[in-house]
Amino acid sequence: MGRGEQLSNGRMSPLLGSNSTSFRIQAGVLGNMQNLYETVKKAQMVVQVEAVRVQKELAAAEFDGYCEGELVKVTLSGNQQPVRTDITEAAMELGAEKLSLLVTEAYKDAHQKSVQAMKERMSNLAQSLGMPPGLSDGFKS
Repeated sequence: MGRGEQLSNGRMSPLLGSNSTSFRIQAGVLGNMQNLYETVKKAQMVVQVEAVRVQKELAAAEFDGYCEGELVKVTLSGNQQPVRTDITEAAMELGAEKLSLLVTEAYKDAHQKSVQAMKERMSNLAQSLGMPPGLSDGFKS
């Protein structure tokens, strides 16, 4: 270890040479790493805050889905949570089996709209945070 210096913990450091230039270079590199770490931590905080904001917006949003003929309407939140189902008298008169199909059709329509809105909002969030286009494309359908 010949050129190293003794550190405060009693160990020898082969990286820190006996001249001050070596030490300054080492300190500069470590300082830059600390700055990078702090920048990444701040970016993570911004992403978390913005993601929570988008999730709240989606939870408050409602998306209506309809079956053919609009005999049944299903409403979902932007987080794909069921909000309500409206069934017309005409749909009720078609019988349980047909009504089940109409409800399923309306639910699928609402779900597709809700998921599409979520993907668009998340993609917009990614772009607003400066993520590379390739990463935010994963949110689009």
